[in-house]
Amino acid sequence: MSAGAPGTGETVAGEAAVPRHVAIIMDGNGRWAKRKGLPRVAGHREGAEAVRRTLKAAVEAGVECLTLYAFSSENWRRSEEEVTDLKGLMRFYLERELEELAREGVKLRFIGEPSAFGPDLWERLQLAAAKTADNDKLILNVALNYGSQQELARAAQILAQEVADGVITPEDISVEKMGEVLQTAELPPLDLLIRTSGEVRLSNFLLWQSAYAELIFLDLLWPDFDKEAFNEALSQFAGRQRRFGGR
Repeated sequence: MSAGAPGTGETVAGEAAVPRHVAIIMDGNGRWAKRKGLPRVAGHREGAEAVRRTLKAAVEAGVECLTLYAFSSENWRRSEEEVTDLKGLMRFYLERELEELAREGVKLRFIGEPSAFGPDLWERLQLAAAKTADNDKLILNVALNYGSQQELARAAQILAQEVADGVITPEDISVEKMGEVLQTAELPPLDLLIRTSGEVRLSNFLLWQSAYAELIFLDLLWPDFDKEAFNEALSQFAGRQRRFGGR
């Protein structure tokens, strides 16, 4: 089943204890650093450590796919210095963590438009994805230069072109067809979306995919997120009754 086509029917609380696909808006690095009187890049470094903890917790819990909002299409509005720092951190953690990801059976993939980060970093990202392509323990899906509205517009363009080419008719366009041309088409449907930092919005992240996902908003800043917080979110998910638009 594609990520664009959520399941139907009703899930009784506790019946699906572990979500197949968890997405996280990792928010609060800058505020964490500010509270501690540190530069913003220090918050991003600690945020990267939180990613390591969360990845291990997801593997241990049996989650199939973990999608992380690492860099939005709006993040280019930040200072040039901060964007440069973020790109440097990506290179550093790719080099440091790649072997560990491979050993742990983690498959790395990307959504968004990562090529905008330049040929050097884009090549590193592609090589990392290729090196882990055969792993099957967990998919780590990283959203880089990603915006959900842009993804939906691009999907509409693809379907419009197929209509223009006579491949499909307008009547062939359905929820399922839309899901097939999204960047998440190969992933399980999104079950749980978590946002840290106390903000209560989706910020242009997985808008289509979140249609029937359970949403959890935490006051915790991302650098303080750990295995306990992740498992608590999974417990909340397990306790919810999912009706997928039913009664």
